[in-house]
Amino acid sequence: MKHIYTFLCLFLLTSYALADIIGKAYVTDGDAIKISGTKIRLDGIDAPEAKQKCERNGQKWRCGQVATQTLRKLIKGQSVTCKGDITDKYRRLIAVCSANSVDLNGAMVDAGMALAYRKYSTQYVPNEQKARQAKKGVWAGEFVKPWDWRKGKRLGGKQPKACCKNCKKGKACGSSCIKKTYNCSKPPGCACNKK
Repeated sequence: MKHIYTFLCLFLLTSYALADIIGKAYVTDGDAIKISGTKIRLDGIDAPEAKQKCERNGQKWRCGQVATQTLRKLIKGQSVTCKGDITDKYRRLIAVCSANSVDLNGAMVDAGMALAYRKYSTQYVPNEQKARQAKKGVWAGEFVKPWDWRKGKRLGGKQPKACCKNCKKGKACGSSCIKKTYNCSKPPGCACNKK
């Protein structure tokens, strides 16, 4: 009986992890959504961060905000289906999502508003190559790859001049403040410890 109970528990947990998540999506940024409280990271792509700026024709533009808007436009209030079976260190489901049979991950790369995240997948490399050749989205000018931007790299090789957050109670961790008792696993960012 004990073995049956264990098998049943494992089967139910596995079934949940492999189940599609379907519903109305709330877009949190250009490569992340939330459906019914489940945080989802679009697999194989990396979009500019919300506060990230790019440059086109000598003018800076808010490519991170445009990436978020692009994903919202692709979804257009439609029901979204996400398929995935693993989670990342932030407990987000890593998934390929679609709305009205359109692969949202691929569509973001096609629009030039996300890059193929080769560290985790090469699925969207052909999409990226086409967007680059057509000079779509970020490919129309200069930009810092999102994974480099999170590490503090900025256009023109400039590093952040000032702190984006001054950690008064906790300690700096990347671009955020955390409790002093927590361990930081993020690369240095723009957050500063109180002096």
